[in-house]
Amino acid sequence: MSALRPSLNALRAFEVSVRLGSMTLAANELGVTPGAVSRHIQSLETIFSITLLKRLGQSVEPTSEGRRLAVSLSEGFQLINASVQQLQPGPLTVSCSATIMMYWLIPRLARFKQAYPDVEVLLNVNYGPLDLAREEVSVAIRNDMLAPPQDVIVKHLMKEETGLVCAPGFFEKHGERGLDDLLKMRILATKTRPRAWRDWLARVGRQDLDVMPHDVYEHFYLMIQAASCGLGIAIAPRMMVEEEIGSGRLVAPYGFEEGEYNIVLWIAPSLRSSKDLQALVAWLRKEGAGDAAPVDGTGSH
Repeated sequence: MSALRPSLNALRAFEVSVRLGSMTLAANELGVTPGAVSRHIQSLETIFSITLLKRLGQSVEPTSEGRRLAVSLSEGFQLINASVQQLQPGPLTVSCSATIMMYWLIPRLARFKQAYPDVEVLLNVNYGPLDLAREEVSVAIRNDMLAPPQDVIVKHLMKEETGLVCAPGFFEKHGERGLDDLLKMRILATKTRPRAWRDWLARVGRQDLDVMPHDVYEHFYLMIQAASCGLGIAIAPRMMVEEEIGSGRLVAPYGFEEGEYNIVLWIAPSLRSSKDLQALVAWLRKEGAGDAAPVDGTGSH
C-alpha cells in the first residue's frame, strides 16, 4: 500500500496560513472557508504525524518543523509562478506610490501605449517593502532609502532632486528670493519624510534657520495639492512636481538640489527574459533620463 501524499491544495493552504499568520486570512486569499483551510492543515499533520501549526485563538504560529516546511513551500510556489509567467505572460504591473503615479507615471503612460499598443500595463499603489512574485508585480519604482527584496534586479532610474515649491501668488506675497524669508512663510511637510526640511537646509548650508513645519500631511500628493492652492511652501522631489511647475500651478523659487538618494527600479527576476518587460524598463529609464533636463520655473538661491 502506497504512502499517503499531501495534496497541492493542502500545501498551499498551509503556506498561506503561515505567511499571513491566520487561517481566516488564508481562507480569504484562497477563496475558501476557514474550515476548509483547517481541514487541509489537519490532513497534512495526519500524513506527516507531526504538529505543523500552533493554534493561538485568532492566529496561528508554525512549529519549528512547520516553519521549515513553509519556507520550502514558499520558494517552490514562487518557482511555479515564475515558470507559468514565462510560458503564459500576462499584463505587466508597475508598483509605485500614489504621488509618483499621479504626477509622474500616468502623465507619461500614453507615450508608452503609443509605442507598445499590445502591452497591457496595470498599476499597483504601494511605496513600501514588496514581494514582487507574491504580489505579481513586474517592476516597482522605489526610493533607494528602502532596501530591495532579496534577488530582485535593481536598476537606476534617476537621481532624486528636491526643492521648495509653492503657488506663484504665495511666493510673490511672502518672498523676496532670500532663504531668510522662509521664517515668514507657512511651512508644509509630509509624514513620509520627517527629515526633509532639515536635510534640505543642510545641503544649502543654512542649518542656522529654525524652520519648523506648521502643517504636516499624510501623503506627498496632499502636501503638493496644499502648496498649489497657496496654503504654504513645501519641499518635494522634482519628479513629483514638474508637471505642476510646467502648468504654472507651482514655482520652485530656489531651484532643486541633488540629494543623497536615488529613484530605482526593482525588477522581478522571474521576468528578466520577457521582451515586454525589457521594453517597459527601457522606456521608464529613458523617461527618467529625460527628467534630468532643467524644469521651467526654477530659480537659484
